[in-house]
Amino acid sequence: MASEILIMDMRVIGLETFIPFALFRMRRFDMNNSKDNFTLIWLQKYGKLLCLETIFVFLLVSCSQNVKGENTISGTIVINEDTLKTDNNQKKQTTIKSPILGIDRLHLFVDSLKGKRIAVVGNQTSVVKGVHLVDTLLALKLNVVKVFSPEHGFRGDVDAGEKVNNSVDKKTGIPLVSLYGNNKKPTQEQLENVDIVIYDIQDVGVRFYTFISTLHYVMEACAEQKKQVVVLDRPNPNGHYVDGPILESAHKSFVGMHPVPIVYGMTIGEYAMMINGENWLANNAKCNLWIIPCLNYTHKTKYTLSVAPSPNLKSDAAIALYPSLCFFEATTVSVGRGTEKPFEIFGHPRFPKSEIEFTPTPQTGAKNPPHENKVCNGFDLTKSTAKRTYEINLNYLIQARDLLGDSAVLIDQNGFFNRLAGTSTLKEQLYKGWSAKEIRETWKPGINNFLAIRKKYLLYE
Repeated sequence: MASEILIMDMRVIGLETFIPFALFRMRRFDMNNSKDNFTLIWLQKYGKLLCLETIFVFLLVSCSQNVKGENTISGTIVINEDTLKTDNNQKKQTTIKSPILGIDRLHLFVDSLKGKRIAVVGNQTSVVKGVHLVDTLLALKLNVVKVFSPEHGFRGDVDAGEKVNNSVDKKTGIPLVSLYGNNKKPTQEQLENVDIVIYDIQDVGVRFYTFISTLHYVMEACAEQKKQVVVLDRPNPNGHYVDGPILESAHKSFVGMHPVPIVYGMTIGEYAMMINGENWLANNAKCNLWIIPCLNYTHKTKYTLSVAPSPNLKSDAAIALYPSLCFFEATTVSVGRGTEKPFEIFGHPRFPKSEIEFTPTPQTGAKNPPHENKVCNGFDLTKSTAKRTYEINLNYLIQARDLLGDSAVLIDQNGFFNRLAGTSTLKEQLYKGWSAKEIRETWKPGINNFLAIRKKYLLYE
């Protein structure tokens, strides 16, 4: 009871006045509560010890928390007013509370933006409660000088692989600079009138989803030009598992720049830290990187995106199936582009009649879909995502291979297929008739090595 009183005093009056005050309180406590000399002597003897013990606890707790809410991890500043690691009570809360995104926590760094010339790397997902980050910053009277847009454009309505042109945002009049096509990395001229770059794009946690490649080039350019990068972290809907072959350097491209598996199980903020910490930027450059982490989030947290991250990932099912079905992009098999269920179905005109038929037609985000206006026989995989996915399903590729047989070549873009897989081995294994289990066994050593690297940069359990 005495120690509880002392701790209460310590929190109210502060450490600088606590020591003499604590001794006084202890003494008064002794006199008022002693019934005999023995008790009085005992309390006086241990009073100072109790005070010192309490002070030690106070100092221990203080040292474990940074007053400014900043933690330095691998040369990166993680701005947080709360403890990053969740305790047991917080674990229970995450099943009740929705994740709070980095964009929701602008108050943690908004003072650092005053008087700065700001560039935003964003798209249609850079919103909170329906309000775009650019509009939020402008409402706060901050100086947004330009927006860098990734693949699919600022509004997220451009086809995969289609050129994104520079333009001007009609609503704000702010210049839009494309980071897709011939200009994947911001130039010195483009960063000349910029002090700080804010990156806020929803990722889906898959290596060949090009937003992490855009992140790399933004960090690299900013490191070279001595500009600061702030990453507003967001949950990863595929962040609960790690799977796939590790990318080999011979197959490095914009759809795979780093030696990571296809599904890497990290948020965009954690991934940015890994890029910095593993010296993946050119000439081992280090980016001045700040991370604004999420709250109420762990890698086990299920998360539904409020905005489609790209034109053909329209649903939770499509996002879950994307790591498995994207291989078909380098084959003659359709994944449903040009239908209402892209990346939820697959099929081919030469498949025998199956459970569904679909006919791809030109649509927003799929102007010239594979097998346009042709009837495809195929399969609807939506129901397969009722249970959470914990691995890449190779059986779809194997099934397509077997159904086509000699009627058509399955992989008609060999180089692209190898870039997606990150290795030429997968293609060879498929043609040799390997089973999914046999193929997956060859991934294990690489995954285990990656997990050791990944662990260094995790902000969430």
